[in-house]
Amino acid sequence: MTMKSFLILPLLFIAVATLAQEQDSTTVYKKRVLESTEVDFLTSYYAQDGDNAAVSGGRGTEKLTDFTPTIVVSLPLNDDDVLTVDAGISAYTSASSSNINPFDDSSDADEFQASSGASSGDTWVNLNVSYSHSSDDRNKIWTAKTSVASEFDYLSFGVGGSYAMLFNEKNTEVSVTANIYLDTWNALYPIELRSFEDGRAGLNDGLFKQYTITGNPDYAPSFTKHDSETRNSYAIGFGFSQILSRNLQGSLALDLVRQQGLLSTPFQRVYFSDVEDSFIQDFQLADDVERLPDNRFKVAVGGRLNYYINQMFVLRTYYRYYTDDWGITSNTMSVELPVKITDKFTLYPSYRYYNQTAADYFAGYEQHLSTEEFYTSDYDLSKFNANAYGFGISYTDIFTSFHLGKFGLKSIDLKYLYYERNTGLTSGMISGGFKFVVD
Repeated sequence: MTMKSFLILPLLFIAVATLAQEQDSTTVYKKRVLESTEVDFLTSYYAQDGDNAAVSGGRGTEKLTDFTPTIVVSLPLNDDDVLTVDAGISAYTSASSSNINPFDDSSDADEFQASSGASSGDTWVNLNVSYSHSSDDRNKIWTAKTSVASEFDYLSFGVGGSYAMLFNEKNTEVSVTANIYLDTWNALYPIELRSFEDGRAGLNDGLFKQYTITGNPDYAPSFTKHDSETRNSYAIGFGFSQILSRNLQGSLALDLVRQQGLLSTPFQRVYFSDVEDSFIQDFQLADDVERLPDNRFKVAVGGRLNYYINQMFVLRTYYRYYTDDWGITSNTMSVELPVKITDKFTLYPSYRYYNQTAADYFAGYEQHLSTEEFYTSDYDLSKFNANAYGFGISYTDIFTSFHLGKFGLKSIDLKYLYYERNTGLTSGMISGGFKFVVD
């Protein structure tokens, strides 16, 4: 598929116009796609820790916390059309990103300690708006959407759409989805390298006048800024779902993604094994920043198989295979066993296993050579395997017996997920959601 195709598909989705058809007295009753306005209040708290921070070249603290409240409003415009607005804020603190400038507080700099400077935390905001239309027989559904997201060094705009068709008495569904994201970096580089960009004064600049360099005092990185600060992503996906029997349902998905532009993270340091080390206090000065190719093509194929055991148990399984032209291949396998303990309460124990090979450009701390063209010490691109254990509980009341004013409570979902990698990274996330129907 050419890049032109990626660009045309979403525009076609957005350009689709559905003409109203004349109806006569023999027209059957048409059920609304969405009976009433629904409002979801979602939130999550995430915390992680580890010792392989990419900001400090593959070693150092990875402590991070993130709190994300989100509101989703689904508004029925008529029998066939639904407008959905999804707005969220993510407030995080990051020990590793604080070390973009580890010298901006009174304590001695150390890659295993967080700095208290401006880069130690930030707020990410996003807004997604989608519009969907269903045909009279509810066998055809198209959706158009747009999005915007922003944080201190990144701005993203997105457009996309999807089309789904059901047939075989709604036992079969096929779908296609396309999205384009146009992103711009406000590139932020490690503090010690900024003195060497664009012919600046190097060791005669302010940072080096304030501190004494130990180790190699002739610190002289051959640093240049990235040529581009834009990143474009083009994605297309195909889906197929089939009810195989009264108890068994399966689905398949294929996703293709092309990325172009600045695919490196500008503030992630790299240290070379053939360059003598230089330090200020206990913090090692960067030899360069991460350098990665400006093109990446990703392919993922996966499938789900859900089996209804009885009124109490349902078995849900999932598998996905991923590969890209950076040398990474991965496998994801998960299983979930919802247990319906009453008409309104369901428990959700789950397990997910993941493994991947390393990118061609990955090596750990001080394992790269300065003669290489591309290099990264980001352990997200390393070889690793991971396990995730989850447990959730949900409450559902389709009759919305409990009310807060005009808001009828339809469901509550609570979940905890624990994640661990064999590289030492661990994390935990608590998430919750409340769905209300507006009378």
